[in-house]
Amino acid sequence: METTYLVVTTALFAAVVNCCPPTDQAALLAFKSALTEPYLGIFNTWTGTDCCTNWYGVSCNPTDSRVIGIILRGESEDRIIETASQTSYMSGSLSPSLCSLDRLTTLIVADWKGISGDIPACITSLPHLRILDLIGNQITGEIPADIGQLGKLTVLNVADNNITGNIPPSIVNLGNLMHLDLSYNRISGEIPADIGKLSMMSRALLKQNQLTGSIPISITKIYRLADLDLSMNRISGTIPAELGSMPVLSTLYLDNNQLYGEIPESILKNTGLNIVNLSSNALVGYLPDVFTTTTYFSVIDLSHNELKGSIPASLSSAKYIGHLDLSNNHFCGAIPAGSPFEQLEAASFSGNDCLCGTPLTRVC
Repeated sequence: METTYLVVTTALFAAVVNCCPPTDQAALLAFKSALTEPYLGIFNTWTGTDCCTNWYGVSCNPTDSRVIGIILRGESEDRIIETASQTSYMSGSLSPSLCSLDRLTTLIVADWKGISGDIPACITSLPHLRILDLIGNQITGEIPADIGQLGKLTVLNVADNNITGNIPPSIVNLGNLMHLDLSYNRISGEIPADIGKLSMMSRALLKQNQLTGSIPISITKIYRLADLDLSMNRISGTIPAELGSMPVLSTLYLDNNQLYGEIPESILKNTGLNIVNLSSNALVGYLPDVFTTTTYFSVIDLSHNELKGSIPASLSSAKYIGHLDLSNNHFCGAIPAGSPFEQLEAASFSGNDCLCGTPLTRVC
């Protein structure tokens, strides 16, 4: 009898453990009730008492069945979306009930086009959150001021929304952050001066906002930074020469800002840089004559500035330059012969004061 009782009790206990707690289920249902997804029917799977089994996009810890992940992508290769005849679309808002899921490590609600409202401020109380990805919606309001409390966060992606306000100063406390994408919003103010404290960051993408001020010198201290995109803002000041000394920086987009001064030689001497776009600023002076047989760029775009002088002949010695745009400056003199010039179109040199030679029709 005791053995039978023990077996039944153990089985019942296992069944309870393998079923998500009622508090987690209630939080998910409240989250669901704030959203409308009319085409794919993904929330039709959110039925029954066990949110750990067959609830689309929900994952649980196998040990205690606590909810640890919500992954809902409107654009993905998932079968339920690939086979749908309708465009993925979801509207509504992000319910603060999410903050009850205190074991959550991953929250991805991305590319649904119609989700609006604020990011719940209480989301900063989730101690285990590692990934917060809300790209491609219509979220408004500001980034929560206490975002820096998410000490385990590695990915913060809120790109392509309608977020306003400043970059919270506390963001520099995200010591594990590796990927930061705030692009395509309406964020204003200056980049925090001590952003260099984000020592683990490899990508900083802040494109197309309303950021002002100068490029913080501390950003050049981020050893792992490979991609920096500050384009299409209102950033002013000079380009820090230290950017050219960053050891793993590969892409540098500073175009469409209000930068002035000369182009630091170090930028074009950095053999690790692959893409440099400094176009549509107010840069002056000469194009640095620093090109060698180790120079390798996929893109150099310096168009729409106030650069002057001749085009350095050393450019012809470069190992590879895939795309070069020097248009709409004040360059003068003969375009050097040889590669890469013989592969470039006239548009790369148009709008200058007195350039001549191939590929332009103007004869020297």
